[in-house]
Amino acid sequence: MKIAEVAARSRAIIDEVSKAIVGKEEVLELVLTGILAGGHILFEDYPGLAKTLIARSFSQVLGIEFKRIQFTPDLLPGDITGSYIFDRDKEEFVLSKGPIFAHLILADEINRATPKTQSALLEAMQEFQVTIAGETLPLPAPFIVIATQNPIEYEGTFPLPEAQLDRFIMRLKVGYPEPAEELEILKRRRERKADEIVLSQVTNADDLLEMRAAVEEVFIDPDVESYIVTIVTRTREDTNVYVGASPRGSLALLKLTRAWAALHGRDYVLPDDVKTLAVPALVHRLILSPELWSKRIGPQDVVENILRFVPVPKVD
Repeated sequence: MKIAEVAARSRAIIDEVSKAIVGKEEVLELVLTGILAGGHILFEDYPGLAKTLIARSFSQVLGIEFKRIQFTPDLLPGDITGSYIFDRDKEEFVLSKGPIFAHLILADEINRATPKTQSALLEAMQEFQVTIAGETLPLPAPFIVIATQNPIEYEGTFPLPEAQLDRFIMRLKVGYPEPAEELEILKRRRERKADEIVLSQVTNADDLLEMRAAVEEVFIDPDVESYIVTIVTRTREDTNVYVGASPRGSLALLKLTRAWAALHGRDYVLPDDVKTLAVPALVHRLILSPELWSKRIGPQDVVENILRFVPVPKVD
């Protein structure tokens, strides 16, 4: 598949998903970028902002199998991965696969489950496999986790450990719609006369894998690669940061910028692509010094400040 075809398919996917999601085209482009880059996506925002609808809409339009897991404090790891149960007719133990065996998993309110249950996703997200009773089973390809997380100040939550946060290629916020956009949401619901939104399938799992393969052919100049490394290195040197981004952050930026370029019809990465994706790719990988809480300085402020001072390379 050529880059031009990837861009055309991506445009068709965004247009179809936009029938369900009003006024959030940049967010949808970022979600599709994360999917094309082969990563997992974390949404951190308040309830009722269409995070679940975004995940479900993408699964319909991409033509891939979708499963939703509602994370709660009493959810067990076996409820996600599945387990062996005794079949009385066959007189043997048979595998009952859990909901994780699907192409796109929505881990809804992931930080409401206990750390033990959260950790059930670690192997799946990194190795694309699960181990049940000592047997390792591959997950379907592509395998994508879109998780939603309540803001940390909400009661009854268990913050995700840094090792698991690092597995997400990007963290996104949806944000509230503008008044005109919210009016459009009401208008569409009134005209539709139903809550359910039916979207058309644009592609399928095999086509998505081909799109990912095409992204791997996008060129990135060595100076732009150095620009990525410099930005990530500065997160480790910043006095406001207790723990900076790891090399996985650099790899995330590399993969995301190439996918972003392909989505926009380019077979090369621009420094502006790096600036666009640095915040969603890095903010969840930083641990700030405790005193910054009183100053109301967040990871996004730190990354944006680094971007202001790191020289942008000139690329032909």
